[in-house]
Amino acid sequence: MGSHQAIAFLLVFIGGGIGSMLRHAANLIGASVFGLNIPAGTLFVNISGSLAMGLLAGWFAFRGHSDQLTRLFLTTGILGGFTTFSAFSLEAALLLERGQTGGATLYVIGSVVIAISGIFAGITIIRAFGS
Repeated sequence: MGSHQAIAFLLVFIGGGIGSMLRHAANLIGASVFGLNIPAGTLFVNISGSLAMGLLAGWFAFRGHSDQLTRLFLTTGILGGFTTFSAFSLEAALLLERGQTGGATLYVIGSVVIAISGIFAGITIIRAFGS
């Protein structure tokens, strides 16, 4: 691994830690304001993270001349630690912008349905072996 790659990994690592702390803070605030019956913190994180990803992607594409390390730190690092939903949203939007409506539809439905199915599969497996 070259020094540039090592720096990139370090920046993603640091940014991910910052994003994760911000997500934890949002979840704590959401729970204290709205209670535990509504996942308000996660909803806020997913929406605000997607907005931030859109703003950054737009800035990088149309206005900013940022280097790859800055992009990695902000998007993969901070926003990736804050919410992977923002990356998912960006990828779905890019598919739509490229006119790949069918691919975008499959990606969105598949990601959501398979991810939720994965949760239930994991719970079912642990329950089966936990008894």
